[in-house]
Amino acid sequence: MEGASSSAAGGSSSSSAAAVQGSRGRESGRVGATNIGRLRPGKQQHATRAAGVGISFSVTPWHLRVFAAIVGLMGCVLLAASLAMSALHQVQFRNAAISRNFKGLQELKQNIVRREQVEQIMHGRLLRMATSALTKNGSESEDFALWEEPYKQARKWKPCAAKHSLADEGPDEINNGFILVSANGGLNQQRVAVCNAVVVAALLNATLVLPRFLYSSVWKDTSQFGNIYQEDYFVNYMKNDVRIVKELPARLQSLDLEAIGSQITDMEISKEAEPSEFVKSILPILQQNGVVHFLGFGNRLGFDSVPVHLQRLRCRCNFHALKFVPELQQAGSLLVQRLRQVSAMQTEMDKQLFGNNMLDTAFAENHAAGTPNRYLALHMRFEEDMVAYSLCDFGGGEEERRELQAYRETHFPALALRLRNTTVSPEEQRSLGRCPLTPEEAGLVLSALGYDRRTFIYVAGSQIYGGAPRLRPLTRLYPNLVTKEDILTADELAPFKNFSSRLAALDFISCASADVFAVTDSGSQLSSLVSGYRIYHGRGRAPTLHPNRKRYAQVLSEEGSIAWGGFQRRVRQMVDEYKRVSPRPRGRSVYRQPRTPGCMCRAGGDGSVDF
Repeated sequence: MEGASSSAAGGSSSSSAAAVQGSRGRESGRVGATNIGRLRPGKQQHATRAAGVGISFSVTPWHLRVFAAIVGLMGCVLLAASLAMSALHQVQFRNAAISRNFKGLQELKQNIVRREQVEQIMHGRLLRMATSALTKNGSESEDFALWEEPYKQARKWKPCAAKHSLADEGPDEINNGFILVSANGGLNQQRVAVCNAVVVAALLNATLVLPRFLYSSVWKDTSQFGNIYQEDYFVNYMKNDVRIVKELPARLQSLDLEAIGSQITDMEISKEAEPSEFVKSILPILQQNGVVHFLGFGNRLGFDSVPVHLQRLRCRCNFHALKFVPELQQAGSLLVQRLRQVSAMQTEMDKQLFGNNMLDTAFAENHAAGTPNRYLALHMRFEEDMVAYSLCDFGGGEEERRELQAYRETHFPALALRLRNTTVSPEEQRSLGRCPLTPEEAGLVLSALGYDRRTFIYVAGSQIYGGAPRLRPLTRLYPNLVTKEDILTADELAPFKNFSSRLAALDFISCASADVFAVTDSGSQLSSLVSGYRIYHGRGRAPTLHPNRKRYAQVLSEEGSIAWGGFQRRVRQMVDEYKRVSPRPRGRSVYRQPRTPGCMCRAGGDGSVDF
């Protein structure tokens, strides 16, 4: 339009053109509908000036009409273009505003959608068959054998570690120095480290300083030994076997242990090392510097090569010397009483767990209404750390894979680095039995074994990965699921709320005291320690369900063709084999299978006792 005006005028002033251009330049910086109103007067003024110039040249009426038509047409085109551009700018402006100011709202909506996902099901056909079987059997009385040890030989094994290692002797008078231990991991890894440290101190004729617990980015707990276990009881119980003090002597506290070579990391000791390695590698440092600090100390002492008197020492520590503090004993006693709906504890297990802190009242208010007198404890080791570390696929698709990889990058950087250079098949991991059971798969095991829908189930563990959608298939089969948060009030849980190790101690107590304990992950330290505790103190009346994950994965892989009866038969055979009573196999943990010399004794029919 400007070109047409200039050509028609032939001598239009440069100042007028500059003014028009400047006006346009100022207006072009604005967005929105206001531009349209400001541009329209400018167009009208240009048209008027152009028409005036045309008259001065005595143009014929026909030319004037043609010229007016052209100007009008071009004005309409320009107006339409201006409206379109204004609308586009307005949309861009609104989108930018939403992006800047409401990003949090969009994320919130995504989170809501994620929480409202339907239940996550991996074995739909088996789940339907299990639901049908439980519904049909709902009116029948439950088989009492499900709550009993199937093999009476279990009752012949008795605890034997209560006697200290040498009946009439205390620790050796020769003392080679002090041993410090800073144990890593959660409650149960630290428990193993404490008892292994007791054995190493006795082996090296050293004094053990009460172990400290390292802070973990996974567990996020600042608890120390005295917040969980009774310090004085521990020191006094072990005094005839090993010297234990609460602090390093002042003369040694100022030493830079790393600088003098007295700090020993897990990289410097073999995993499950033999005692001879400690004598060869650690004893000279201890004798030279008077102190050694084990940093981490995760699974650094083996099982098979440990002499009987030291194995007994290990079991004395784990099964007798480590008693939870009174606050945990009282809360645990209250928790178990409400689960059982009884006012006093009766079993040997209860005496070991609660000591003099068994509660007789307070449980009987409204909390116990409707609860059964027996319960099954299920340790659901399906937290995000276990799921991420397993490298398995749990049916969550690409979103799950990204989420677990991000977790590994933060918490397991070495594993994440290894994955960049190698490929791990989730299918192969599952076939090898390396994947923790999902809540759905745990429910299928229980239903195949014959536990009916009325079974009261205590679920141990922290946050289930995937939340309610992941847990829903299990609650569909067994609606009577409870956790410690359901049984204890908020005020009763308040002292332990921000301490994962103390909450784990309540789970330990509830699982150890349960009528039946069901394991879903053989690699879990809690499952391992609770299983051993039940064998040692259960007197042959504390059954544990332990699926073989490798065999179970094979059964599940045939889901498309297997009948419910065949599934039941194979699951029952799998679980029954673990219940068979035998001494600890070579290479197995004494904490998990304490039927071994130094820990447990087997009574013969003639009254004799071996081991």
